[in-house]
Amino acid sequence: MPIAKGAPWGEAGPLPEGGVVVRSDAEARTVVEEARRAGQPVPPLGLLGGDLCRTLGGIGDEDRLRSPDAMRFPVDLGEVLLDGRLHFFVAHLVARTRGWGQALVAMNAQFLGPWIVGVRAHPNDGLLDVYQARLSLADRLKVRGRLSHGAHLPHPGIEERRTGAMQVELARPLPVRLDGESFGEARNVSLRVVPDAITVVV
Repeated sequence: MPIAKGAPWGEAGPLPEGGVVVRSDAEARTVVEEARRAGQPVPPLGLLGGDLCRTLGGIGDEDRLRSPDAMRFPVDLGEVLLDGRLHFFVAHLVARTRGWGQALVAMNAQFLGPWIVGVRAHPNDGLLDVYQARLSLADRLKVRGRLSHGAHLPHPGIEERRTGAMQVELARPLPVRLDGESFGEARNVSLRVVPDAITVVV
């Protein structure tokens, strides 16, 4: 069940037997996709890097993952149909033009590299934080300067929505990246959050 506001979240405990250690969001997504396509439960994931790890306060210490000091968290999963092709993401989806003039971003984590894009995003609230942007060059420069502090919102050129599911038809196909990996171009993007889909350890 997604976390309620003000409720405790997570529990102390090491990575269980059968857990998989991953060093990036892309590695985590690969483990998730392989398990889902095989119809198997997703194994617990020990996070050593990536934006989801950073959102959860992970420090990239593998010894900690196997110690009583580790923390386990239930985490939501992003599910997306890209022109009918099913994929998943653990941290974020980004569809954008080369210069970020047009962009669709869905966040399950707070961070996108050095930027705090998902200012209110929480990996276990049952919602994706979705942003659609159409920005002039001048606005892009202003927004970029504020992203490292998470101070880019509100902005008249950025539409923010917190949702469990939504469908977007882009004006034209845009390159899509899931957890930092390229997945070609897509125009029709159907997003859905899967609550409590995976367990991660940091």
